[in-house]
Amino acid sequence: MANLWPRVTVINLCAGLLLFAASFAAMAVGAGVVTHLSGTLTAKRLDGSVKLLAIKSEVQGGDVLSTEQETYARIKFTDGGEIVLRPGTQLKVESYAFDEAKPASGSSVMNLIKGGFRAVTGLIGKSNKDNVNFSTPTATIGIRGTHFGALFCQSDCGGIPTSSGAPLPNGLYVDVASGAVVVTNPAGQQVFQVGQFGYVANPTTPPVIVPPSQGFQVTMPPRISQNNGGPGGSKPGAVDCAVR
Repeated sequence: MANLWPRVTVINLCAGLLLFAASFAAMAVGAGVVTHLSGTLTAKRLDGSVKLLAIKSEVQGGDVLSTEQETYARIKFTDGGEIVLRPGTQLKVESYAFDEAKPASGSSVMNLIKGGFRAVTGLIGKSNKDNVNFSTPTATIGIRGTHFGALFCQSDCGGIPTSSGAPLPNGLYVDVASGAVVVTNPAGQQVFQVGQFGYVANPTTPPVIVPPSQGFQVTMPPRISQNNGGPGGSKPGAVDCAVR
């Protein structure tokens, strides 16, 4: 009996390692692909490696995507949803799961660390809107069959043109082109409809509707926002490069 315990311990350890490896592999499955790119886009993977992405590069669950200055990147996810990242943006694909046969059982969770994006809902959100959300440092954004923009400023939006000419105050900005979004934080909740602009100053201040003059609409260059077959900044089919 004494000799059995070490063997049992090794078996349990191996089983645990296999389970961890399976969970890790499940998180790292392909979530989408880069379709348009103008500049430098990197992905920090779950294993700590950093990849330099190109057009047709795979985006995986768990990736932290980062765009350099002057870089716009468009990613199409397997459910048909799309996100376009602005320059100086970091977005983490916290988790992503999609089965074309069961779209309502899928889920998409993104975390905007800095910068901004435009997003269009895919089949996951159209089948089950509660299974798609975007977290930010000030609030969480839920979707309602949506095309919307989000920008988070933390003393880094000074170079962004505004209607007043003054720099944007720190906080989260949202604008809605179709559908609606619901923005929630510990201080409150607000639904934003088509054509409305929203602002959240910080996590302890409720989301509020603001006039267009005080809001901000996230826009993209035509070469990135249009499906005209003319992506720039990287050769189609280029191979990913390991940065570190």
